Formats: sequence, structure tokens, C-alpha cells
Amino acid sequence: MPPEIKPPKKIAVMAHPNIAEASIIADDVGAMLKEMGMIANVGSLYDPALRASFQAENYDLLIALGGDGTMLRAGHLCAPLEIPLLGINVGKFGFLVELNRDEWRNILPRLRSGDFRYEERMMLSATCIHDGKPTDKFDVINDVVVARGQYVRPIEVEAILNGAHIASYVADGLIASTATGSTAYALAAGGPILPPEIRNILLMPVAPHLSIDRAVVLSEGSSVSIRVQTDHEAVVSADGQTPVQLASGDSVNVTAHKKSLQMLRFRDPYYFYRNLTAYMEHNPITSIKTNGQ
Repeated sequence: MPPEIKPPKKIAVMAHPNIAEASIIADDVGAMLKEMGMIANVGSLYDPALRASFQAENYDLLIALGGDGTMLRAGHLCAPLEIPLLGINVGKFGFLVELNRDEWRNILPRLRSGDFRYEERMMLSATCIHDGKPTDKFDVINDVVVARGQYVRPIEVEAILNGAHIASYVADGLIASTATGSTAYALAAGGPILPPEIRNILLMPVAPHLSIDRAVVLSEGSSVSIRVQTDHEAVVSADGQTPVQLASGDSVNVTAHKKSLQMLRFRDPYYFYRNLTAYMEHNPITSIKTNGQ
């Protein structure tokens, strides 16, 4: 369940360390929050001391400054603690980010009056199975991808839904995505865009060869097992993190996570679609078609 709507008292402000502007704005955000009577601790997203403090103490909110990659890393920190996340975009893409770098000064004061809402994003839990035994386990915000490794050859992948075979693919890989991840790798592979609030798993093949090339949206509450058959390297990666090797016959079991990522939002729910349209129109090909045809 989303947390109760009330003004936050203690806030962590974390910036991506490789974006100079993010650190500068983070200091300004922290100063504003303190002027508003809140406790604000500012630092790098990768600062061990700040992360330890965040995990050990009673924070009400994490404000992350960067792009969508920053939001994913911050989300992995927030979600297990059930602490809401707010993003300020100083990166390239901001599907997950709420505020732009030129508007946060005007909007952040709404924190003090409780003039905001929470948006609950489903997560996935993924577990590797080797010789019938669980090995690596992942908490997933965007997607888990079972794919070929360094060899440029497809792999055979079988999708098993609630114990029953539903599809087989010869492809570069298979994506199991949340609605949040439908605007990430799955979108690039040609998948549909899902409303952020739904709790369904999206299956999307990557470069399928003489195989099903359509996305499949599983019903809410489904679990899927992705089984690999290959005579060369295969890997699994969750949210773009370091890949883990898979052997032929290994599976990755994917289910809805018990916990969700709580996003703090100032805008109405339909802003997701307006924001999406704005990003699509930055694509030169889309802009030409929109303006010229």
C-alpha cells in the first residue's frame, strides 16, 4: 500500500557523481529543503556513508538527481525500505523522473503542504535455477533479460507460464518487463507501452529468427519461467546490471515482487502519456513524420 500522504520531515538528496550539474543542483535542493524546515542530507548516490545512513535511519523520501539510470539505482535502494522516490532530471532521458531542472524550485514547496500523490510501480523477483536449485536472485524495477552472450548467434528460449509451455523463440534474447520497463529495452525491441500502474508482466523477444515476433502481456498474478537451450554462451541481466552466466537447461523464474517501488508525483496520472509523447517527438524521424506528413 502507498504510504500516507503527509509532508516529509527527513529527506536524502542523492546525485549521480558523474554529472557535475547534478551535484550542484543537489546542494541547492538541500538548502531549499532546510529553509522549508526539513532535515536534508546531501551527497553522492554511491557515497557509502550516506547510503548506510539511509538504510539505517528513518527517512521519509529520497530525491535523486540524474536520469533514468540514476532513478533505477536509487529505486533499488528505496524499494526494500518502502521509502518513496522523487527524481529531478539532469540526465538525457527521464521517463521515470518527475521534475525538470528548471522547475523544481517552483514545485518542491508543495512537499510542505502535502500537495502530491504516490504512484505504486510493480517490481519483479527473478531467480536463476541451475540443476534444479536456485542460485542468483534479483529484484527488478525495469526488466530481466535472458540473452546471448558475446557470440553473435541466437539462443533457444522457452517461456513456461504457470508450469505450461506457451512459446518458444530462436532469438537474441527474451525480455520479461514490468510496465515501468515497457518504455526501456522492451520499447526499443518493438514492444508496447503499458500504463505504469498495471501489474502485468510483458514478454518481448529480441531479434527473433523465424519465431513469434509479437509481445505477450501476461495476466496479473502470472509467473513465467524462461528456459535456455544453447550450445554457446547465454546470460541473464536485471535492470542492465552485470550479467550472470547461464548454462543450457538453466531457467530464470520471474514473478511479481512482494514489494513495490513508491514514486512521489506532483502531476496528474495522465502526465505519463504527455511526457511520453514529448520524448517521442525528440526522435528526428518521428518529428519529420509529425511535422511533414
